[in-house]
Amino acid sequence: MSEPKVQVGEMAPDFEIVSETGEPVTLSAFRGKKVILYFYPKDDTSGCTTQACGFRDTYPTIEAKNAVVLGVSPDGVKAHQKFKTKHNLPFTLLVDDQHTVAEAYGVWVEKSMYGKKYMGIERSHFVIDEAGIVIEAARKVKPAESVTNAVAALG
Repeated sequence: MSEPKVQVGEMAPDFEIVSETGEPVTLSAFRGKKVILYFYPKDDTSGCTTQACGFRDTYPTIEAKNAVVLGVSPDGVKAHQKFKTKHNLPFTLLVDDQHTVAEAYGVWVEKSMYGKKYMGIERSHFVIDEAGIVIEAARKVKPAESVTNAVAALG
């Protein structure tokens, strides 16, 4: 088993990808705030909706802890816009259609469904402090536990 790419105590890999508005977003632009960076497989599927709505419902607590949430999936701008609007998500969704950010964080993995192997996103979250250091790295998380654990890691 290989070592996870991103470890607690390390500098979080910076990136620049577009948000659901089509505007470029960099992780480094959030220095001075804590960031919950979470990776999910697909907009508007049951687990992903549970996870996104969990972050939505705890967003006042997250903001009170000087933090933001960034959700990352391979879906495009239109899918993200629809998902964000449908579920009234107060945070930014990022388009990782080339899965470069997922690869940088080690969460673009081989998965298996109905005996078929394919590459996809491993549901995960990373909590990053104000200086850009990873303070929690959680992989293969359950949607509801991801929210609870990520918010708890904010301190």
